[in-house]
Amino acid sequence: MPSARPGCDVIIVGLGAAGACAAIEARAAGADVLVLERASAGGGSTAYSGGYIYLGGGTRVQKVNGFNDTPEEMFKFLMAATPVPDADKIRAYADDSPAHFDWIEAHGITFNNGFYAKKHFEHSTEDGLTWTGNEKAWPFYEKAKPAPRGHKVTRPGGQGKLGEGGFQLANTLIEQAKAAGARTEFDARVLELLTEKGRVVGVRYKQFDKETSVYCRRGAIIATGGFGANKEMVAKLCREMAHESFYIVGAPYADGAGIDLGLSVGADTGYIGSLLTAPFYPPASLLKGILVNKHGKRFINEDTYHGRSCTACLRQPDGIAYLICDNAIFERPEFGSQPLIDGWETVSEMEAALKIPTGALQKTMADYNAHAAKGDDPEFHKVKEYVQPLTEAPYAALDCTVGKATYNGFTLGGLKTSKDGEVIDKRGKPIAGLYAAGACASNIAQDGMGYASGTCIGESTYFGRRAGRHAATH
Repeated sequence: MPSARPGCDVIIVGLGAAGACAAIEARAAGADVLVLERASAGGGSTAYSGGYIYLGGGTRVQKVNGFNDTPEEMFKFLMAATPVPDADKIRAYADDSPAHFDWIEAHGITFNNGFYAKKHFEHSTEDGLTWTGNEKAWPFYEKAKPAPRGHKVTRPGGQGKLGEGGFQLANTLIEQAKAAGARTEFDARVLELLTEKGRVVGVRYKQFDKETSVYCRRGAIIATGGFGANKEMVAKLCREMAHESFYIVGAPYADGAGIDLGLSVGADTGYIGSLLTAPFYPPASLLKGILVNKHGKRFINEDTYHGRSCTACLRQPDGIAYLICDNAIFERPEFGSQPLIDGWETVSEMEAALKIPTGALQKTMADYNAHAAKGDDPEFHKVKEYVQPLTEAPYAALDCTVGKATYNGFTLGGLKTSKDGEVIDKRGKPIAGLYAAGACASNIAQDGMGYASGTCIGESTYFGRRAGRHAATH
């Protein structure tokens, strides 16, 4: 490559969690690193999150709280929870998880030693460990020994306010990348990947009214986030998420630009899905209710992670689902996602009001109550803690229906990659000089049915590191 061309060793497109970790590792490997960020500041969608990182296998905080988790149990759970699992990626992630946790702590991220044991979609205390997935729910507790793996970032001097852990995490990693010597350019929109003889050798980007081409001697890493802000791409790649009532969580520039860059040079896409949820708990008492569809039939164990139960609601006929409660367990959902339809003195009155076929809901309730009286749920195996007969009038229905309940979420997956972040083409071969990590790449987080909170940040930081190392040394 002619030395007269402006360049560096590694170019990173995007400065969220994945981009920052890639920059730190590339610099540690001795590479000259340039990060181009489209926004006026870094952080990406990570900065909008609660700051959960899904890690296990025996982290410091797990051990402090007496949980003897192992990489093998973490591997077995993730294999069972992932729709189309990549065993090599999951094995690497599980085996390296304790060391990755130590790396994150060594780079300025703090985790409180407390353990939050209750069911919550995003707890407001500073406790650093909690349950954020389906580990304790059927059928997963039959596949792997349950352990809490949701590690929540602690804000120094904070009170655990919702949504602020991600901001703390992202900005700490960005400062670490800058301290390591990574150069950054903001308001820099990458327009094109530059190639020579099939290899990505640089990018063309626009900064205000000026366009610049910059070259990379070793590789370019795309870390631009998901595509939830791009309605056309959502409709094409993730139709389940393409409903006008859904609230898309994430940064404004999570519009799939990085995926388009990869596709422009022949990249393939991996598994693509979404996390969509309308949490109906806390309070945990509502988990003792039953979810039914328009036919009055149950369709899932209600004590699962909210992403799994709510995705199951979306997939019911016409997207119609109700959470049925009795007076003994009823409380208003803390998040307020599901409106209360009404209350009734009898199940038959509720059935008629909800336009469920006559007798269907009555039979579902009678069957459930008969088994629940014995502490059992043979149909969906809900754990005994949440099994209780629903017999105390009045009865209530919370509306979990699409367009009635408030669903929010984000995209999962994108460019197909190796475990070292190499972008794969449609022939199954790596594209020389091109890498991807974070929400624009397909790794472990694939859909709401198997998702656990913290998986996106976990894989973004871990595979971002791998991409940075590989790009810097190859």
